[in-house]
Amino acid sequence: MQNSDAMALSAALLAAAGDLTQRIHEGVAARGFADLRPAHGFAFARLAPGGASVTELAAHLGVTKQAASQLVDEVVRKGYAERRPHPGDARARLVVLTERGRACTRAAEEVAAEVVGEWAELLGEQGLYVLRDALARIAPYGPVRPAW
Repeated sequence: MQNSDAMALSAALLAAAGDLTQRIHEGVAARGFADLRPAHGFAFARLAPGGASVTELAAHLGVTKQAASQLVDEVVRKGYAERRPHPGDARARLVVLTERGRACTRAAEEVAAEVVGEWAELLGEQGLYVLRDALARIAPYGPVRPAW
């Protein structure tokens, strides 16, 4: 592959990821969660399965523990998450989504499905599965985090 082709592919992947992030953010805001930034969504993705410590969240986001702690303070203050005792570490706190945080996550999933549905119209169902499988081979484990 020529360097110019590699740059074109890189630009297309970044543009698709940026467009998806922006459209999810706009859709979430339109569904009543306008007080959040895209970075919150990346944090919620880590918190949604069952919570995380600030240290785990910092590693997931690729930020310092202090930055993750500030983000947690913000989403707790806004009612999207709460701190609980950590079941496996008495020194740590587990940050979990509240019902409001889970509702926001469901809204993000709805918007993502709408966007991917548009992609399916462009690529066809089979083309979409080929794209998904190819991207999963390239980056099977992420990271899925904001580009700070």
